[in-house]
Amino acid sequence: MDEKDVIIAQLTERIAHLQSENIRLQAEIARLKKNSSNSSKPPSSDIVKPKTVKTRRRRKRKRGGQRGHRKHVRPAFPPDQIDEVIEYELADTADLRALNEWRIIQQIELVDRPFVVTEYRARRYRCERTGKIVTAPLPPEVVRAGLLGPRLSALVAYHKGACHMSYRTIRTFLRDVVGVSVSTGQLAKVTHKASGALAGAYEELAAALPDEPHVGADETGHKDDGRKFWTWCFRPEQFTLFKIAGSRGSDVLKAVLGETFGGVVGCDYFSAYRKYMKDAKAAVQFCLAHLIREVRFLSEHPDRVLARWGGKLLGHLRRLFRTLHRGATMTEAGFARSMARIRRDFLRQVRRPPPRTEASTLADRFAKHGDQYFTFLTTPGVEPTNNLTEQAIRFVVIDRKITQGTRGERGRRWCERIWTLLATCAQQRRSAFNFLVETITAHWSDQPAPSLLPANL
Repeated sequence: MDEKDVIIAQLTERIAHLQSENIRLQAEIARLKKNSSNSSKPPSSDIVKPKTVKTRRRRKRKRGGQRGHRKHVRPAFPPDQIDEVIEYELADTADLRALNEWRIIQQIELVDRPFVVTEYRARRYRCERTGKIVTAPLPPEVVRAGLLGPRLSALVAYHKGACHMSYRTIRTFLRDVVGVSVSTGQLAKVTHKASGALAGAYEELAAALPDEPHVGADETGHKDDGRKFWTWCFRPEQFTLFKIAGSRGSDVLKAVLGETFGGVVGCDYFSAYRKYMKDAKAAVQFCLAHLIREVRFLSEHPDRVLARWGGKLLGHLRRLFRTLHRGATMTEAGFARSMARIRRDFLRQVRRPPPRTEASTLADRFAKHGDQYFTFLTTPGVEPTNNLTEQAIRFVVIDRKITQGTRGERGRRWCERIWTLLATCAQQRRSAFNFLVETITAHWSDQPAPSLLPANL
């Protein structure tokens, strides 16, 4: 081999190395460009929002109500909810005839002392024969309540669970606004009492969950005294249940949904759901919203071949959702034909990947589980995305960032129960505070507790 051939071989080797390095750097650039719009990363991880290219200049709208929109006015209080009426009339009414018309302003105000203090006395007696002291019995609900009654206890629990407030913050609020001084230890006891009152309603939902026809599932991290736990969210159509567990594996799904779940699980492509699908023979609807983000990432990849393939897949998915949104205006047969055609075109495209690792990975997924992305087409009531479950679990993520988690078993059980209550009442358009009052009152009075099951509404 002469000197020229050596140089050519060296250059060829150098070019191959640079090409390999270029591919690696392009993949690294694509990874660094991941955000909440093209991956499963949370919006809070977006340091800078990506710049959008404006196709046309739009006039900036003024703040507030827009011309042509219907005005929204708060409904007035009915007469039975008005505590006092104050009328103003002119002193000099010469040449004026009084009309049965008024300019009305309804004003809500806090009372100076928004609480009442009741002292319960049980007289003591001395037995003349034995000298023993006998005390008249107090009502059990009074003894169980202690310092704070049912409504004030429910308010403390609501502040703690729904408002992410610490015990110190609740103590400050009660002292400065309500005018009641309560120790943080007392507030902790009240919260644990409320947790015990909610146990029955929570267990009732847990027992009903395996019989639901379709359940959305998602999970997020949970901190407990420095240890790593997981908060699982299960969302059927009319209630939501949270479960804090030490595992992110399929064993939690088996414990909560059962080993022979007969419904459809809506979820992302996380391995625990795939294992549960295999072990329990469960039907699954993998989230199309997650898939769209993954495909969008491919369509924005620096590799043109990969980006072109991802763009075609994204086009099929956009057609799918456009058809879904106008499904109400289509005939049943026409809708079915359109969706079947889109499904066929998408699967044909995704199963013919370019020679790229990212494309092959996605193609392999659809070779194994392609049908599980389209379960919603054949099973009425199943949503194509898991968005509602993700929305429900967002409250938990915010609570974790504010409160820094729990510190033991009692804290974890409290979080499960209060989060379940708040999410379920929001679904059913019920007052979570009123439910807390009713539950605590019933628990202390040995009365049947209210239910969160839809059939019992």
